[in-house]
Amino acid sequence: MSDLSLKTKHALDEFSEWPLSSEPTRVYSSCSYSFSYPIPNEAVAVAVSVLRKKKRWSGACQCQRELARALGDKGLIDFSQVEHVILKNDRSLTEVFKLFDVIHILTTDHMTVTRIAKEVVEDFASENVVYLELRTTPKKNDSQGMSKRSYVEAVLEGIRSVSSVDVALIPYTEDPRNLLHPLCGATNAKCNGNSRKKIFVRLLLSIDRRETTESAMETVKLALEMGHLGVVGIDLSGNPKVGEWKTYLPALKFAREQGLSVTLHCGEVPNSKEIQDMLDFLPQRIGHACFFEEEHWRKLKSTNIPVEICLTSNIRTLSVSSIDAHHFVDLYNAKHPLVLCTDDSGVFSTSLSNEYKIAASSLGLGRKQMFELSKNSVEFIFADNVVKDELREIFNSAAKNLEL
Repeated sequence: MSDLSLKTKHALDEFSEWPLSSEPTRVYSSCSYSFSYPIPNEAVAVAVSVLRKKKRWSGACQCQRELARALGDKGLIDFSQVEHVILKNDRSLTEVFKLFDVIHILTTDHMTVTRIAKEVVEDFASENVVYLELRTTPKKNDSQGMSKRSYVEAVLEGIRSVSSVDVALIPYTEDPRNLLHPLCGATNAKCNGNSRKKIFVRLLLSIDRRETTESAMETVKLALEMGHLGVVGIDLSGNPKVGEWKTYLPALKFAREQGLSVTLHCGEVPNSKEIQDMLDFLPQRIGHACFFEEEHWRKLKSTNIPVEICLTSNIRTLSVSSIDAHHFVDLYNAKHPLVLCTDDSGVFSTSLSNEYKIAASSLGLGRKQMFELSKNSVEFIFADNVVKDELREIFNSAAKNLEL
């Protein structure tokens, strides 16, 4: 899953001149990444999980251990081996995908999927996120009676079951309540001037690189069928050393032809031809871009495809040698569209605040630059224009309060 958001307080404590509130708000964009910036309590942040996570369905480390222990008690896995993978912090790219395999094992029944989806939204909502795009790979598990559709239904059930905050999941064009009040399409919403905190949530369905063309097409068709329930796009992810681009291309083309937004994990490993093919496809966003060559950078910058940046993830997997050498610096200075993300915060033991702290420190960014970095991400989310307009209003209000 990915997430974009406004900066949280603890990552900014060293910037004493920044106005920090006891409950800073943040903004999330879709996909797997996150970004944030502290703004007053009355303003809310926007999260775009759209780009890379990500905040996948990995959940917190404690949750992973709890689920793994339960399966171990049933004799379905060797808990001692799984626990070691879960607890390790510094992981290579290969070890990261081993952990993802463990996570896939843990999310094989509807109840668990629903629980994790609920906790993910609650986690973001507790940080005052107001927009979140979650991405997940629909799974089949015949032993549990799970189909790709029932898996996604379990995810949606989890999102709808959140009670700590109002959840706006149904697109405005699909929710009759929005015809009466455009900002009240949330579960448990109170449109009387005293509304509770609200978070917009949208879902991206991921095509796993291990899948066949037929399976990838099945995922795209499912996303189209469930668009009225909050599914807004398609993601291509999974082990970058597995599969071939031509396998997923027919499904991705079909998705775009049918109006779905598409984001791609691109350049996670050296693969010049695939990177070029992905850029030629012109997706709405790409993630990582760690192993680009000069011709790839020229293509990227000429097309202005937004990039999801995951600093900690890229360093820990050795995809980039150091922060100073990270392409974020060049892209930011070139004013290229980008968003800071966590990738999978549980897998990489990081937070959105930490990612912003690293970015601010490496580039020497001030409060206005950090704020603008967050604000600009609204333009890259997969939500409709009504949602974007509301998020822009939130940022504009925050800018006035912060005298930016």
